[in-house]
Amino acid sequence: MTGQSARSFDCEGRLVMQLPEGSWWDWDIVDWNAGRLRLGAGSDLTYHHDVELVFSDPVFVMCPAVFHDPVFRAPTPDEVRLVSRQVGETPAVVVAFEADAGGSELASGLIAAGGLDVVQGVVFRYWRRDLADGERLAPWVRPPGA
Repeated sequence: MTGQSARSFDCEGRLVMQLPEGSWWDWDIVDWNAGRLRLGAGSDLTYHHDVELVFSDPVFVMCPAVFHDPVFRAPTPDEVRLVSRQVGETPAVVVAFEADAGGSELASGLIAAGGLDVVQGVVFRYWRRDLADGERLAPWVRPPGA
C-alpha cells in the first residue's frame, strides 16, 4: 500500500477499515489467541512494524502467516455466507484481501471478528530499554536474561 490509504467495506457498503497513509507492504501475524488476532505491517519487518490491525474476538481466520502487498476489499456475499455458516451468525467485521504469499498465485485472506482497531505506532521486534512515547515492544520480546 505505497502512499495510499487502504479501505475495506462490508457487503452493505459500510466502511470496516481504513489504513493510515504509509508503506504497508510487508505483513505478518504478530499475535493470535482466542480473544485477539494482531497483524503487523511495515515497509520492512526485520526490526519493527508501524501499523497493526487488531481483530477482537476472531471467529474465522483464513490468512497466510506472512504476506505482501495486500489489496483489501469488501467480502463477497459467498464469503459472508461461508463465515456465517461456520460460526452460526454474521460477525460484526469481515475483512477480505488478496496478497502475495510467495506462491505462483495470490493468496486470499478472510478474517471475521467481533471488532477491529487500526493501531499506528512503532513496535520493535527486538529488546530496547528506552522507548519513546507511542513506541512499544512486540509481545514476544523479552529483556536479556529473562
